[in-house]
Amino acid sequence: MSTSLPRRGFLVGGGVVGVGALVSACTSNEPAATSSSAAAPAPAATAGNDAPGEKVVIGFSAPAADHGWIAAITKNAQDAAKQYSDVEFKPVEPTNDINAQISAVESLIAAKVGALVILPNDGQQLNQIARQATDAGIPVVNLDRVFPDKLSYRTWIGGDNYGMGVAAGQFIGKRLKDKGASNPVILEIQGIATLPLTQDRSKGFADALKTYGFSVAAQQDAQFTVESGTKVATNLLQAHKKIDAIWNHDDDQGIGVLAAIKEAGRNEFFMVGGAGSANAMRDIQADTGVLKATVTYSPTMAASAIKLARLIAQGKGMSDLLEKQVPQSITLASETVTKENAAQYLPLGFES
Repeated sequence: MSTSLPRRGFLVGGGVVGVGALVSACTSNEPAATSSSAAAPAPAATAGNDAPGEKVVIGFSAPAADHGWIAAITKNAQDAAKQYSDVEFKPVEPTNDINAQISAVESLIAAKVGALVILPNDGQQLNQIARQATDAGIPVVNLDRVFPDKLSYRTWIGGDNYGMGVAAGQFIGKRLKDKGASNPVILEIQGIATLPLTQDRSKGFADALKTYGFSVAAQQDAQFTVESGTKVATNLLQAHKKIDAIWNHDDDQGIGVLAAIKEAGRNEFFMVGGAGSANAMRDIQADTGVLKATVTYSPTMAASAIKLARLIAQGKGMSDLLEKQVPQSITLASETVTKENAAQYLPLGFES
């Protein structure tokens, strides 16, 4: 994922971060449920950088909400924009069609918005239209999936995919080490294996496990869907009669994974999820099943992206920093949610 932008109206691709007066937060990708997500509660914008300033029209473009995380991205962006009397939020129709998204962004450029927030379906394929926006003097906030050309965006904000893998690997590695496990069977259920973000997650996971002397016994991708989650988990459970731990990259597809585990009647292992859905956090709190933790990749990043776009368009910096301008890149931390801290993170979770 990535970023870049200029002044007044702009497009925001999505992202959350602790930004002085900006509200902060942090989660994953692609397709699954349609429930809306709980946006992080935010106080009314009244002081410091949040005080009303120059009117800004912020254009917003994101994929269709066919997945709980994506649905939460749009809701967080909308809710953040509502906090400001000086922001006019101008979203375009969400779509999973590359050409349709390009056309939608072209309409925002033609409307001469003050800034753009864009979560592209594909950073490579949307790169040129984002570059057209910046060349036209419209700052672009690139949300999550990065544009390869840094001249195509003013600021990028997104999650830490490698860090997700590290967090999951550390939780699993320590827990197994504390149990005195030797040669444990650790399984990994990815999202879409061909995506760079998935490869980063898997590398972080492998690197973290290696520090404990462990490795992944089997790895399979589940396409970020509930149906594929069920199918892949069923196959892995049948292939491995003894399992010590599972890391599932995505809590949306995790609904299917957990359904397969319940159907198989297996509970000799523990599981870690990914992205930080509210559903997963409630399961973790209840502590009645195999799910013991999830690592965050929060859609609240979209709210932060809106806040960043507003600051950039108004020529402001982040009040907690000495620098006068918003940073060019902001990577959110991937945090581990367990039974002990789930209540703290639940308000930031999204509904799968």
